[in-house]
Amino acid sequence: MKTGTAQDLVMFLMNQEKGKLFDLTEHKEKRSMNQNSYYWKLCGEVAKLTRVSTNVIHNQNLRDLGLIWRINDEVIPVYLPDTENAEKEALNATTYHIKPTSQVKEGKDGKMFRCYVMLRGSSTFNVEEMSALLDLMIQEAKAQGIETMTPSELAHMRELERNAKKK
Repeated sequence: MKTGTAQDLVMFLMNQEKGKLFDLTEHKEKRSMNQNSYYWKLCGEVAKLTRVSTNVIHNQNLRDLGLIWRINDEVIPVYLPDTENAEKEALNATTYHIKPTSQVKEGKDGKMFRCYVMLRGSSTFNVEEMSALLDLMIQEAKAQGIETMTPSELAHMRELERNAKKK
């Protein structure tokens, strides 16, 4: 995969044989480890206080953020039994993240199935997306009375990360 400025890429493409196809995506910085660590620290503190697992808190935050996973620009539907047990398992999942929709279908056996959509996991997030997820976690922590970084401390952490990436 070729990476560079728009000008670099145009020059690269001009030197390629005709008929070749290329995928072009914008480069975005991956989430930072500081953001990730702070997110999980707060998630753990909220989990202890509320007696809800970190998996449930994380999956609920991902649902609230709503970054849907797409393949070829298509949403990925997943059908699960429309039961409390299936929803509980979905909220506790660690290897996948799904969000329920209002769509319910009847199966051949007469059982009802709810459509969920696949969500992107935080390991795929860029800096801005992780910041939005962290902001949700900070709101939840504050609502539970947990002390969090001040806005200026967060800004300072984010500025240090940007400067470290430039070096």
